[in-house]
Amino acid sequence: MSTEQTPVVFIHGLWLHATSWEPWMEVFRDAGYEPVAPRWPGEPDTVEAARANPDALANHGIDEVTVHYAQVIEQLSARPVLIGHSFGGMIAEKLLGEGYGEGAIAIDAAQIKGVLPLPLSSLHSTLPVFKNPANSHRAISLTADQFRYSFGNAISEDESDALYRRWAIPAPGRPLFEAAAANFELHSPAKVNTRNQSRGPLLLVMGGRDHTVPEAITKATLKQYRHSDAVTELAEFPDRGHSLTIDAGWRDVADQCLAWLAKQGL
Repeated sequence: MSTEQTPVVFIHGLWLHATSWEPWMEVFRDAGYEPVAPRWPGEPDTVEAARANPDALANHGIDEVTVHYAQVIEQLSARPVLIGHSFGGMIAEKLLGEGYGEGAIAIDAAQIKGVLPLPLSSLHSTLPVFKNPANSHRAISLTADQFRYSFGNAISEDESDALYRRWAIPAPGRPLFEAAAANFELHSPAKVNTRNQSRGPLLLVMGGRDHTVPEAITKATLKQYRHSDAVTELAEFPDRGHSLTIDAGWRDVADQCLAWLAKQGL
């Protein structure tokens, strides 16, 4: 347990609203942290409002989101622990590499520059965005079936549909196009300072059945950190998919994250 009231910044990814972190925030608050879950730029207060106004979410890219969270962090009383899921995991990695966090946990984090594997399931998960190049400037919604493939493949259809109704919102297509082009651009927004020797510890968490960010991507991400002596560790939940932060087993993931933070003295 932290006794210093360390801030924790939760960063969500595409297609989930910031309020999807509320159960985690309660657990971390009980453990002695000061959690916050800021919304992405343009993201309305509620799931319902986000669905009603998808244009507010459109055309926000990786750099813009990173700067947005950096500005939030600068207003905190102390450097926080960063916990991100999916594209939020990538943002957490970027912020940690830039010195904005005491440590970070990146859960099923999106592909960063330098990561080469691109499994077929990942391509299928992002097809609703990539099928139209104009989607780079739009906010795209998933259907319940698409959400089931991308997030809920490791849980029952009923649970997946319930999570879709509760948390799913439109998401900007731009970050996906930026990540897809990362290895062809010198100054890609998906670039992370993986060589930073002075950064805080990083835990990469992967779900073994994740369609959107398969384990090959997370393991390749781990290799990108091989030139840094800073702590970088990997935790796997073999039977979990991309919904592991919001489905019925979320508490197992949260508890392991808390245990790892305690081990790191954070």
